[in-house]
Amino acid sequence: MKLFLVDDHPIVRAGLAALFEGEEDIEIVGEAADGTDAVRLIGLRSPNVVLMDLRLEGGLDGVAVTERVLALPAPPRVLVLTTYENDGDIMRALDAGASGYLLKDSPPERLFEAVRAAARGETVLSPHVAARLVRRVRDPRPAVTPRELEILRLLAKGAGNREIARTLFVTEATVKTHLQRIYAKLGVETRTAAVRAAVDLSLISWD
Repeated sequence: MKLFLVDDHPIVRAGLAALFEGEEDIEIVGEAADGTDAVRLIGLRSPNVVLMDLRLEGGLDGVAVTERVLALPAPPRVLVLTTYENDGDIMRALDAGASGYLLKDSPPERLFEAVRAAARGETVLSPHVAARLVRRVRDPRPAVTPRELEILRLLAKGAGNREIARTLFVTEATVKTHLQRIYAKLGVETRTAAVRAAVDLSLISWD
């Protein structure tokens, strides 16, 4: 089985390579830190499974890389391995076609079996991620705080960061932090998309 590693930290890639050295049925055929390089090299090396981090160097994140490599003529299975476990990241990765989502604190044995399971076409989720998905099925609306709802309502009215800060008596840096959390929870990357997602989920309404 051919495995490709995508992670922007050299120490993490070296650690993973050392872990898999003892697995006789798994061969690491390449690695990349940059999203663009990852797409190019995966196309050349044709791995069976890709271990994919979400935060990468360059212009492409792990979700974008996943979408591109799954569009290849003979696409590999993509198994996300990351430290991030918020609902937005999980859903973006799975919606992009990832075969699984594991956290970096997973024990080595779990990781080995996950790679083999992904190669067999199975879906693999860490227990924490599986629990989050179950909660999301029961209540599909993300856990947005009251302050985040206030910001979303102001966004819907077209308010900028400075105006939101003045209205809520907080700093612009605090507003930016809240926006980052909102984007992660809703699985979006822009203000307009955040408002649209919040309306679609009935978190806010258009005035």
